Amino acid sequence: MDENKKQNLRSGDWFARKGKMGFIYRAWMKNQGIPDYEFNGKPVIGICNTWSELTPCNVHFRELAESVKRGILEAGGFPVEFPVMSLGETLIKPTAMLYRNLASMDVEESIRANPLDGVVLLCGCDKTTPSLVMGACSVNIPTIVVSGGPMLTGRHNGKSVGTSDIWRYHDDLRENKITEEELLTIESAMCRSRGHCAVMGTASSMACMVESLGLSLPGNAAIPAADSRRKTLAQLSGLRIVEMVKKDIKLTDILTRNAFENAIKVNAAIGGSTNFVIHLLAIAGRIGVPLDLNDFDTLSANIPLIVNLQPSGKYFMEDLFYAGGLQPVMKELDAILHTDCITANGKTIRENYIDAKIFEADVIASMQKPFREEGGLVVLKGNICEDGAVMKPSAASARLMQHTGKAIVFEDIEDYKNRIDEDNLEVDENSILVLKNVGPKGYPGMPEVGNMGLPKKLLEKGITDMVRISDGRMSGTGFGTVILHVSPEAALGGNFAVIQTGDLITLNVANRSLNVALSDEELQRRKEQFIPLPPATKRGYVSMYIRHVQQAHLGTDLDFLRGSSGSIVLKDSH
Repeated sequence: MDENKKQNLRSGDWFARKGKMGFIYRAWMKNQGIPDYEFNGKPVIGICNTWSELTPCNVHFRELAESVKRGILEAGGFPVEFPVMSLGETLIKPTAMLYRNLASMDVEESIRANPLDGVVLLCGCDKTTPSLVMGACSVNIPTIVVSGGPMLTGRHNGKSVGTSDIWRYHDDLRENKITEEELLTIESAMCRSRGHCAVMGTASSMACMVESLGLSLPGNAAIPAADSRRKTLAQLSGLRIVEMVKKDIKLTDILTRNAFENAIKVNAAIGGSTNFVIHLLAIAGRIGVPLDLNDFDTLSANIPLIVNLQPSGKYFMEDLFYAGGLQPVMKELDAILHTDCITANGKTIRENYIDAKIFEADVIASMQKPFREEGGLVVLKGNICEDGAVMKPSAASARLMQHTGKAIVFEDIEDYKNRIDEDNLEVDENSILVLKNVGPKGYPGMPEVGNMGLPKKLLEKGITDMVRISDGRMSGTGFGTVILHVSPEAALGGNFAVIQTGDLITLNVANRSLNVALSDEELQRRKEQFIPLPPATKRGYVSMYIRHVQQAHLGTDLDFLRGSSGSIVLKDSH
């Protein structure tokens, strides 16, 4: 029996065709030296590669793709590697987040338009993971994720360093505690190997997300990029995707509501990035699973921090790997997880972690004796953020969890940069810094500027933290008492848009509230006088983004991209 008919392979609609169309679809592929039998019913597996020399975290992905290919070939599949837009967090201006949705469109259309039966997503730097998963969800064919892995821990002057230290060293430079020359030395010491950030930043949080969702093989989250076992996992993932195609295990089989709940609980326990919220909401919107901002608060409640990694703790991703990886962390959460969720390897999530062991108790603690009682993410509501805002208590100062202070308002990022270090800025340690117009539409693209550097004159007094509020985001490597993702954003002319310097703001984390001491009448009077900033541009993708991007509490996807178009293509090219 013909294998295409037996397995009903999607690629058969291209390569099993007779006549003109079959001739066209096969002939040009043969210029690569591919023999006839490769087109005879083998599962065609796409390797979706975000390799780019402009994405430093992903520069080893060509090599990683070769390991994936070996696994696909071993399993009897037909591997085809293809590039998609790569989003390098460290270089792209004005922010890689502006292009997450564009990259997801590239992924979605590339998968749907080509003769692919399954796909391996090679993900690393922050936005490459959610964009690839979002795009794949909108097609819904068998899919497995291979993360690129974290860097090795940096070392400088006998001390471990990572990307969370950027913010500390920047403040040290502003206070003249270090020189520009020393900073150059630290740069090389910090980023000393292939891979993404070595801390529990957004990239590592995304790698943990896909493993806790069940989209990767066990162990994917923590193996360092430079470790040979990363290649082994890649090869095994290539082997497994062929089996997933044969068994027709699609993303909708794995990405259930229970799987999303598991991911939220795991993110709470590891002290994952606040960016996790926006990306998971967007993924849920593509796959059609109901999920809202409040779920992140209710599902994270009472889950302590049990992973001691920067920026919330002390250690690094390399240490998490040596301590056992993500599997023993999930084992600690066994009583509160949905243990029967199916994963990419065909086993339940519980079957994957049940035999895991903790090898370093300083890195992975127990639920009974956690590193911190407050883990997870907190969702705030109030007249500043009617649709919500988020913060990360594990990275914040306990003394500021309930705080009232006068607002120091910066209307945009340029205003902040121009005034933050002015001697005449009327600010003290009790003030609350407010940054507007850095949201999805206002910036545009919602950059990672929410963890504003403190005024120089306060740093010189020894002040290391203040309450900071914005409609933007914060790097997963960042820390502090920072309130982010205020929704609606300032650009829309809501309450947040009309807060002024001197207004009294109260944060109460226990009550999940964030309010400004203004009457509804005063807020309305100010909103009637609101004049929005002109759009950044009137052409191209950015213009389309501004018109169609949703607010932070919905995941900042483009409104017309939510949902799925499936994998069927009915028309031929000739």
